[in-house]
Amino acid sequence: MKWRLCLFLILICLSWKAKATHIVGGEIYYDCLGNNDYRITLKVYRDCINGVAPYDNPATIGIFNTSGVLINSIGLAFPGSNPVPPTINSPCYTPPTSVCVEEAIYQGVVNLPPIAGGYVLAYQRCCRNQTILNLVNPGAVGSTYTINIPPTNLAVCNSSARYNNFPPIYICQGAPLVFDHSATDPDGDSLVYELCDPYDGASAANPQPVPPAGPPYQFVPFAAPYSGSYPMSSNPALSINPVTGLLTGTPNLAGQWVVGVCCKEYRNGQLIAVNKRDFQFNVLPCPLLTVSSIPAQTVFCAGYTVQFLNNSFNATTYLWDFGDPTTTADNSTSFQPTWTYADTGVYTVTLICNPNTACADTNTSIFRIYPPVAPNYAAPAGQCVDGNSFDFQIGGQFMGNGTTTWTFGPNANPSTSNVNDPQDVAWNSPGNYLVTVQVDENGCTGTFTDTVFVYPMPTASFNTGPFVGCVPYTITFDDSSVAGTPMLYLWDFGDGNTATVAEPTYTYTVPGTYDVTLIIATTNGCISIDTLMVPNAVTVNPSPTAGFSTSDTVVSIFNPYISTTDFSFGADSCQMDFGDGYVTNDCNAGHTYWSYGSYTITQTVWNQYGCPDTMRINVEVLPEHEFFIPNTFTPNGDGLNDMFMPAIMGAEQYHFMVFDRWGMLIFESYDVLQGWDGRFKGNKCQQDVYVWKVDFFDLEHQTSETRIGHVNLIR
Repeated sequence: MKWRLCLFLILICLSWKAKATHIVGGEIYYDCLGNNDYRITLKVYRDCINGVAPYDNPATIGIFNTSGVLINSIGLAFPGSNPVPPTINSPCYTPPTSVCVEEAIYQGVVNLPPIAGGYVLAYQRCCRNQTILNLVNPGAVGSTYTINIPPTNLAVCNSSARYNNFPPIYICQGAPLVFDHSATDPDGDSLVYELCDPYDGASAANPQPVPPAGPPYQFVPFAAPYSGSYPMSSNPALSINPVTGLLTGTPNLAGQWVVGVCCKEYRNGQLIAVNKRDFQFNVLPCPLLTVSSIPAQTVFCAGYTVQFLNNSFNATTYLWDFGDPTTTADNSTSFQPTWTYADTGVYTVTLICNPNTACADTNTSIFRIYPPVAPNYAAPAGQCVDGNSFDFQIGGQFMGNGTTTWTFGPNANPSTSNVNDPQDVAWNSPGNYLVTVQVDENGCTGTFTDTVFVYPMPTASFNTGPFVGCVPYTITFDDSSVAGTPMLYLWDFGDGNTATVAEPTYTYTVPGTYDVTLIIATTNGCISIDTLMVPNAVTVNPSPTAGFSTSDTVVSIFNPYISTTDFSFGADSCQMDFGDGYVTNDCNAGHTYWSYGSYTITQTVWNQYGCPDTMRINVEVLPEHEFFIPNTFTPNGDGLNDMFMPAIMGAEQYHFMVFDRWGMLIFESYDVLQGWDGRFKGNKCQQDVYVWKVDFFDLEHQTSETRIGHVNLIR
């Protein structure tokens, strides 16, 4: 591993020698000496390897107004330079001695009478090292160091802030960096720190511009994914405390990186000056470096017991101090210990890796211990929309040192609240509303959501007709009432009768005109009553009375005649249906049936309102049997005895056949009304004796029969 480190350092040295005398950082600041005199200080940091070109002599400072117009310039004589100690952020490694950085501190006094907007001081130089990783084409990128002198309306005779220390030249890869990058302000102004983009400036063609260019200035071109706020590969990322100026991070990729830091100077809340400094970090691999690392807390408000993680490496022993002031036993030598704190609070946890050795490493991390944030509330009972007003009371688990936010939604007044127990919250329309309470405290958030019911006022409604019918008149009333909770019903049908079901079916038996009333009531949620009365909703007309008699109810098929006598009353029209397809509007009618069987005679009568009534009488035609056939017929066309066939009644499955004397079938029929006309295939048969045969089913005796005989055909 050591030979790899040496090889890496040799490669860095060779690259820096090939690109010697490059600028690696700087800053500019000033002091007010009175009588508009200002002492200007310029610090420039450069490589100091063999073959170093001289520093600028003089170094030219451009003096501009805020519009970028050159007002004056001042040349600062070269004061000589001094090497910067080659520091590194690990006690176990000695910085390389074959490379170095030196510092030149230029100073000069200039008189600057007050002008509107104040002055801008600037110095430019090119170029930076070609081996820098976070810039695009870094060998062609220069530097601009600038600072402003505020106008007298913001600050009279101001002296700017200046940085106290120069960062370490070398940093071990994987070792946490903790560097005090604070500044001092002679006037005691408020200082705020941040990572920021360095300025580009000058060019390879004109590396020492005299005078320098005026504002505004371009930022250096960072290569993705790097930027002013994320200037180098580091986990955790490089950051600076805005109040203390403490620069922290753990670089995880070897190489050279440009970093910019801004110190903002405020007086009476007004920004009056910014000191922008940039510098070059040189990250080296440090094999077998012991690094203590406690992962930052990611789970908050989870109770008092913490399982600590350990991201340290190259360590074999560990010593934890959990920072619990309630006990002296808050230590552990485990790799990833667990500790339960006695109370909530903010604790500094320390981990020493390889304690009591020359290369021990220490890391601290802040842990915030709080109970879970779990608010809740009991949803108030639902209310009617008219005059609704809800009160809420927060409950659940939280400490009470944070903020409470209630969200009631856009239909509520108020729509939100920041008090623990909001009162008199009202909604402008019925509905089911989600109400959320959120508590934010100690960096944690807890929420709880439940539903509040705002019920509509109950409204009675049903199919109101008008209904018109005949006695007896049956109606099904369809409920369309609206309420947010189950309802009780009371129907009044206007004739003294009532019902308590939602959709009753009711029969009116007395003619008349009736009012119908529906009363609904709710007993929970929105407790209220509503009534709908519809006058003359139902009209019930009288019905006629059907009535008739029959001459017989049982007749023979040989005399199948039945007559009816009308006895109906209150009717304007009548219809008789004899059940075999014969219908007449004469209710005093007679009818002859052509087939035996059972029939229903139906009388239907109507009155002036179209109201009907019906009466039915069942009659039966009996299937009696009778058979007769002549022995002679004379088909001569005189209209007498021209057709030969049997006369048969009370039979089914009828089959009539005629044969000549040689047994040939010359006629057949299945119709009792169809006879033989004495022809065969259209020709007249000769006078002779013929044989006939009849097959049939005797309905009266329920038997199958066959009759055979002779007939004389005479012409």
